[in-house]
Amino acid sequence: MLSFIAQRLVKAVIILLAITVMNFLLIHSAPGDPALVMAGEAGEADPTFIADLRERFGLDQPLYVQLWRYVSNVAQLNLGYSYRQEEPVLTLIAERLPATLILSLSAFVISLGLGVLAGVVAAARQGRWSDSLISAVALLFYATPLFWLALMAVLLFSVKLGWLPAFGYLTVGSDLTGLARAFDIFKHLILPATTLGLFVMAVYVRMTRASMLEVSRLDFVKTARAKGLRPGLILRRHVLRNALLPVVTLAGLQAGQLVGGAVLIETVFAWPGIGRLMFEALQARDYNLLLGVFVMSAAMVLLFNLITDLLYRVVDPRIRLTS
Repeated sequence: MLSFIAQRLVKAVIILLAITVMNFLLIHSAPGDPALVMAGEAGEADPTFIADLRERFGLDQPLYVQLWRYVSNVAQLNLGYSYRQEEPVLTLIAERLPATLILSLSAFVISLGLGVLAGVVAAARQGRWSDSLISAVALLFYATPLFWLALMAVLLFSVKLGWLPAFGYLTVGSDLTGLARAFDIFKHLILPATTLGLFVMAVYVRMTRASMLEVSRLDFVKTARAKGLRPGLILRRHVLRNALLPVVTLAGLQAGQLVGGAVLIETVFAWPGIGRLMFEALQARDYNLLLGVFVMSAAMVLLFNLITDLLYRVVDPRIRLTS
């Protein structure tokens, strides 16, 4: 197991290095000059002032020099300094990351739980009206644009019914602590997490249903039926347990993507996570902050992939025995 983890960590470091280099080159090839943005915000268009800004932040150096410096700093866990917010990038990300993790993991639990449950029901009732209804509803949520689904949820549950808060992480002006603070965060979390979770849920519904139908046709399931085992026992122990293997793989990939891909939801619901931080950095041409968010998102994806590999060895005894 230690050898397996060490191999995966080495591969993850190499992949993260490649992603860092590619992101750096892509962002610096995009139009826009951070020095001009900062000069415009300061109300100063003097060429000398702009040149001083470029020199101060190392933007006057050749691209390969900037790349070497940045990669060296990332290797030392230094993601640089934000031009726009005048704070270390790592500090800004550390402030926003908990909100993103809460949102992403909540949406992940909702999508995985509802998706697997609905997929099991659809597979058990194959060809019936309930199977068609579950598939249709899941595909409807998946096909609906995420921003429209989010806005409709706000209009219905916040504006029309007044049940849930529409925006933010906490009630503005509140000075809550302890359980009262946690409950306030939970109320603000329901709409964005549910919206994002329902959008992703369709993938798990289709995967679980297809995998269960495929496993139910295998010989060992037919043998279990021939032995007279109860249908519920066959479904839980033989079909579902083996059908979950591809779902675990997909869940690991989706978990990492949710962490780095909640930009739209965080923007619509004004959720103070790293997705919204990335959007703000893009608008301000804050290269270091933007790159820092990309590096952190890539690292989270790789971490979840590693966890998925470890879970796969636990769930599937064949992999453990082979290795």
